Amino acid sequence: MKAILILAVFLSLAGCNGQEARSETKKEEKIMEVTHLTKADFLQKVADYQNSPDEWKFLGDKPAIIDFYASWCGPCRSIAPILEELAKEYEGKIDVYKVDTEKEQELAAAFGIRSIPSILFVPMEGQPQMAQGAMPKSAFVEAIDNILLQKK
Repeated sequence: MKAILILAVFLSLAGCNGQEARSETKKEEKIMEVTHLTKADFLQKVADYQNSPDEWKFLGDKPAIIDFYASWCGPCRSIAPILEELAKEYEGKIDVYKVDTEKEQELAAAFGIRSIPSILFVPMEGQPQMAQGAMPKSAFVEAIDNILLQKK
């Protein structure tokens, strides 16, 4: 019984239903979290691909990770806690965003998302790079350090 309760708590935090609890933590501790983007948010915070379809111009003030996901996707749910950890660990250095492909189908189509999770790594300079599938935390850290922060 105790194991079922622990599993239920874990699943509620890893899934969409845990948003409210995490928001309270954010208010109290002022810790960076993953930000969910709509198409309108994306056009303002990341890139206005509608007005500049042939040219990538990043609008952010720091590098970003964008997770294209769906709430029903198991691999997407498995990387959600990793992205939350990374948002806190790299607070002030990168932004971590999520785009729900079910709700933002036009945005997902604009980026050719056919498989989820798809992760877009957006450096300050140069072209973004796409990765597909669930990745371990170590792979995210390597990509952040090499692609986004260019520590090499």
